[in-house]
Amino acid sequence: MRISRIRIKNWRNFRSSEVRNISDVVYLLGPNASGKSNFLDVMRFLRDLAKSKGGGLQEAVEGRGGISKIRCLHARKDTEVLIDVDVVDKDGLSGWNYILGFNIPSSGFEKSRRPIITQEIVNRIENDGQKTSLINRPNSADEKDEDQRQQTYIEQINSNKEFRDLAEFFGSITYYHLVPQLLKFGDEISGRTVEDDPFGQEFLLRVSATQERTRNSRLRKIEKALQSIVPQLEDLKFLKDEITGRPHLEIKFKHHRPRGARQREDQFSDGTLRLIALFWLLQETGDAPLLLEEPELSLNEEVVRQLSYLIDTVRRKRSGAFGRQIFISTHSYALLSNPGIDPDGIIVIEPSDDGSSTRKVSPTEKAALSAGLSPAEVVLPHARGIPVGRQLKLDL
Repeated sequence: MRISRIRIKNWRNFRSSEVRNISDVVYLLGPNASGKSNFLDVMRFLRDLAKSKGGGLQEAVEGRGGISKIRCLHARKDTEVLIDVDVVDKDGLSGWNYILGFNIPSSGFEKSRRPIITQEIVNRIENDGQKTSLINRPNSADEKDEDQRQQTYIEQINSNKEFRDLAEFFGSITYYHLVPQLLKFGDEISGRTVEDDPFGQEFLLRVSATQERTRNSRLRKIEKALQSIVPQLEDLKFLKDEITGRPHLEIKFKHHRPRGARQREDQFSDGTLRLIALFWLLQETGDAPLLLEEPELSLNEEVVRQLSYLIDTVRRKRSGAFGRQIFISTHSYALLSNPGIDPDGIIVIEPSDDGSSTRKVSPTEKAALSAGLSPAEVVLPHARGIPVGRQLKLDL
């Protein structure tokens, strides 16, 4: 499955915005503080609603500092926060529609002032476009017991039986932003691992827990991808310390020594570690989206230029089909300099005095891209908030 449409209202930077026909690989472009991370957080919020452990509406809202931190500052009379998402099945025709609205009640619930559901709708969409309503809240049960409106049905196993596939899809959404120092110096830091490990502190345990045959297959594919940008690399393998039992990754490089030179992960460059983690995640089973923020960090510019191609290569399965959907936020000219990037996969976030908005590539931009120009040349200048042909000038 994949997300095909997102509509949000009063969500952080966005007073009202909608994106349709979302592609398999999405590049989010926009100036600093325009809302790229907040757009990704819509999907993280859906994950936090539906994840099997520690999920739910109250936890998801509280974990973001409360509804006042979520609600758009431009919200005036209408203060409901709303997320409306379409998810399509592999056939691209059937799927699901999920709508969740929530707010602080104007009256009642005086003791807790906890957010309550203003609407929760689940529709099943058939191949012919026909919608079947499975849930439409508030319902009669909510009227009898208003406390029920503090929980979504999608977070409740006894209530989501008819749409559990959708709940599991949301709960499997992955956000990953590996911080190499947490992986290299985890023992010295000895800090608490953040829930869901978004920063890769336990990445090696993730690799170790994978069945050996699958693990070796993924590492071979990563090795091949890395060899295209690190010619000296000969071998990437997984091993465990004979004394401590701790998992490690080891790379063998061509060297003047007969047996070559070997390095473990604490000697890898930050960029190499980030690439290994990225390529690993692209191969993991499941079809829920992978959310990436600025994957170009720590990478050489020439490597970044190949990154979109490498992502497509690693995503491609043996059957020729592609893997999980990816959302990438980026500022990188080098990453977007590949003219092969699908224009339909670009979402531009534009700030304004009335909140940020989203748009796809305009017809004029699409024509320029079709002529052979890259998104870096055509779209990025607008996404950075800098008019084309204008340079930043400093008086020294």
